[in-house]
Amino acid sequence: MNFRSKLALFISLLILSIAAFAMEPFIIKDIKIEGLQRTEPGTIFNYLPVQVGDTMTEDKASEAIKSLYRTGFFKDVRVESDQNILLITVQERPTIADLQFSGNKAFQSDKLKESMKGIGLAEGQIYDKSKLEFAEQEIKKQYLAQGKYTATVKTSASPLERNRVAIRFDIEEGIVSRIKEINVVGNQLYSKSDITSQFQLQTTNWLSWWYKDDQYSKQKLTADLETLKSFYMNRGYLEFSVDSTQVSITPDKDDVYITINISEGPKYKVSDVKLAGDLQQVPESELQSLIKIKKDDIFNREKITESTKGMNARLGNDGFAFSNVNAIPDINKEQHTASFTFFVDPGRKVYVRRIDIEGNQRTRDEVIRREFRQVESGWYAADKIERSKERLKRTQFFSDTNIETPAVPGTTDQVDLKVKVTERNTGSVMFGAGLSSQEGLIGSFNITQANFMGTGDRVSAQVNTGRINKTYSLSITQPFFTPEGVALSYDIYRRDMNASKITFATYDTSSMGAGFRFSVPFTEKNAFSYGLSFDNTAVENLQSNISPVRYINYCNAVKGISNATGCSMNSIIASVGWVEDSRDDILFPKKGGLRRANAEVSSPGLDIQMYKLTFQENAYKPITNDLTLMVNGQIGYANSYGGKEFPFFKNFYIGGVNSLRGYRTSSVGPVCRAGDASCGGTSQTNNMFLGGTKQLLGNIELFMPLPFVKNNNQFRLSAFIDAGNVYEESESIRLSSLRYSAGLGVMWISPFGPLKLVVAQPFNDKPTDRTEVFQFQMGQQF
Repeated sequence: MNFRSKLALFISLLILSIAAFAMEPFIIKDIKIEGLQRTEPGTIFNYLPVQVGDTMTEDKASEAIKSLYRTGFFKDVRVESDQNILLITVQERPTIADLQFSGNKAFQSDKLKESMKGIGLAEGQIYDKSKLEFAEQEIKKQYLAQGKYTATVKTSASPLERNRVAIRFDIEEGIVSRIKEINVVGNQLYSKSDITSQFQLQTTNWLSWWYKDDQYSKQKLTADLETLKSFYMNRGYLEFSVDSTQVSITPDKDDVYITINISEGPKYKVSDVKLAGDLQQVPESELQSLIKIKKDDIFNREKITESTKGMNARLGNDGFAFSNVNAIPDINKEQHTASFTFFVDPGRKVYVRRIDIEGNQRTRDEVIRREFRQVESGWYAADKIERSKERLKRTQFFSDTNIETPAVPGTTDQVDLKVKVTERNTGSVMFGAGLSSQEGLIGSFNITQANFMGTGDRVSAQVNTGRINKTYSLSITQPFFTPEGVALSYDIYRRDMNASKITFATYDTSSMGAGFRFSVPFTEKNAFSYGLSFDNTAVENLQSNISPVRYINYCNAVKGISNATGCSMNSIIASVGWVEDSRDDILFPKKGGLRRANAEVSSPGLDIQMYKLTFQENAYKPITNDLTLMVNGQIGYANSYGGKEFPFFKNFYIGGVNSLRGYRTSSVGPVCRAGDASCGGTSQTNNMFLGGTKQLLGNIELFMPLPFVKNNNQFRLSAFIDAGNVYEESESIRLSSLRYSAGLGVMWISPFGPLKLVVAQPFNDKPTDRTEVFQFQMGQQF
């Protein structure tokens, strides 16, 4: 309330009080109220300091007026008497019927309305002019924080019928004041460019139109000053300080000048590091190992902070939810050294009383609870709670997951877990198309329910069509077939492949089958799997004068005839696998790795008797906050047994956007040259890539953010080097025969599906290899 409003209220109260003072005392026979429109009479009676039967005096009349004014409901109150009847006449304040904003672009109207509720301006509330003036100033402050110093906010309140008003905010946002110069005073050790390069705020440059980093913001400046402090303190300058900051603006409010005055101080070394406090709860050696800074190191505040966080986290794993580890310095200013004593206060050990779940409308409680590694009535464990949160995220059932640990009222050793989830749509019906540099146009139909009836089971039917591969499948997965977490999957499929599109060897295959597999978790990151499937594969369109001789001979042996144009084989395949997945994210990992081994063998007595072994080692290592190094290696071996020939359509193939980039899909390795009658037909005009029973693949890739795109988790840029080849059974794996390539790749999780673009340059390709500098894939998972 401003001075004018206070003065008007004081004068009104004074006048009414004078009028009230003229009132002669009387015993109240009745109380009548006039002028009410919305307020109930009972509301007034609740605030009145008198009632029927009381003696009305001047003091009580004055108090009655003040009490009714204090409610904020009325802009005028009169108290009178008429033959011992107390007459109270009021004039109600208007209510807000409508709240509108115009000219606002930086802030959404809905967001502004929400903020207005906090200060008492909302539709249906009592109109108070002083609150409207306060709201006007608050909106101006928000624009000033964005550097819009020319912004203006004008308010108006238009009266409506039935004692209501419509409030309107007319906003002119104006232009953003640009940072013309950032000056640093007092720096001797580091140049101005070294210091300002750490800032979010920058002077206008050729990329400012995109990053908008030249737009002054008080919040960003505060963050930059903290960054500056960390810059010095992480390099040993313990006494560094920001002495003052001046922000000035030109009269036309177009340009902003920032001046920062600093004192660098001397560089400090660490003279000693000790532990103190309660060291009985966790082995002291474990706490020592978590201290990142050592004696004779240059002082580094970041390492001190990491040390205290690490020790608090370790104590939290053993139930000490409210532990406190402080690094207490002992500074020697003469020698410019500092010793640090990490004082450990574990606090009281607590346990989790109850886990409460909110927000799950479809998903059953037990589906969420089975992902938890923290249990009710168990000791609090920070690592288990964090792992539980990660597991909930990996289900992909929820768009947001939040876990709070409030203390149980009246206790000192109990907390509750408040789990708040926001569900996302887990069912989808998709009709679409994709495009691949190998497959061409790919049609797709997919109906999936990843959380079938809230049980967490996944049901999916899929149809994908391309010029090379066609897939029709139905899959059901129960991730918790048993309470212990054993998963069970069922699959029915048909897969058709036109090999001539990728290997230039004329044949088609059609496979139909069904199978099941179990996955048994050993630990949080390790699982063992096994399964059984029946498969029928038919080979068609073999041509004696074009197709490779070995393919025709294989079908001749299966059918017991000569010059076969195709054959059909049945097999029962047993598979076993092991996987260790420690990646922190499935889509864009930054740390951890993926290690897996798989083996499959067909049963004896049927048309196919073979086995196939594969192993993959994949590791992610963060280099900086923005750079991640990935190293991947894969090896595979396959063969037949029992005197049977290995089925050529089970060979390993390499090349393409997902293996050896820069080479066309399946176009590396053993080849039957055009015109070579020893392996191909007499009418053969193209080289035919045969694949092999041995595979070797390696990738080194450096992932980084996409330039000009800040804080976006849908893009990822990479630079890579690939190496790989496949070999026939009679060949030895020779590193000298590996094909190599290098290039750049971009991955984008677009609204139309995942998109992968690759520009690669092979640099030791052979004349028989088929290379592709540009490769892409869209609309498929990769």
